[in-house]
Amino acid sequence: MTAGLPLLEIFVPVLDEERALSASVARIRSFARERLAGYRVRITVVDNGSTDRTPAVARQLADRADDVGWLRLEQPGRGRALRHAWGRSEADVLVYTDVDLSADLAALPEMLRRIRDGADVAIGSRHLPDSRVTRSALRGLLSRGYNLLVRGLFGAGFSDAQCGFKAITRSAARALVPRVRDDAWFFDTELLLLAERLGYTVEEVGLRWVEDRDSRVLIVATVLADLRGLARLRLGGLDRAVREARHGDGGRRGPD
Repeated sequence: MTAGLPLLEIFVPVLDEERALSASVARIRSFARERLAGYRVRITVVDNGSTDRTPAVARQLADRADDVGWLRLEQPGRGRALRHAWGRSEADVLVYTDVDLSADLAALPEMLRRIRDGADVAIGSRHLPDSRVTRSALRGLLSRGYNLLVRGLFGAGFSDAQCGFKAITRSAARALVPRVRDDAWFFDTELLLLAERLGYTVEEVGLRWVEDRDSRVLIVATVLADLRGLARLRLGGLDRAVREARHGDGGRRGPD
């Protein structure tokens, strides 16, 4: 019987991923059956602005399996997709993973254990001693440099803001996500910084991560957008979001 088990919803944001989507969903379903027996698991594909056959593929997957669903947004943006999907979810724990599954799903049980033990957010990190990462030298350098900048500017306690593998409780998501302004890749960084500033517990888990050579991420544009996001938060955006959250009782533990 699974009726009494907590509900875990795994979201897969996608943009023009008609080739990879079916295999990725199959891998997630297989992993859930084998390794996530303590949860009722639902997989939701969140198509954000695809112009290829991704919507048709997602619809077919949902039609064939009761544990798979899909949502369609007309505009692109991972942050926009997660804001929409997380905002409507009734799951106890919300997870998202990139469709390329660069982050090994094997880290998920430990992430969920951290949530069960009291963490509000659990994230995969490519920068912990026990992580095993395969990626280009340029991307590795940019990632480490960016995360050092985040820690230097904001005193962040996490080492990897951008890894596309995160879990969050429903209550934390509902309190935090409406305060996050970014609709694209900077969404992750902004969410984590706001969570820490408001007293939510963010814990990291090491993982195996293999770079997808067919990634849709445009490096230069993403770097520039991330830097603009950091500047916005540094110049008052983060403090303003924290004040608004606390005034609206969105903060967890009160003032620092």
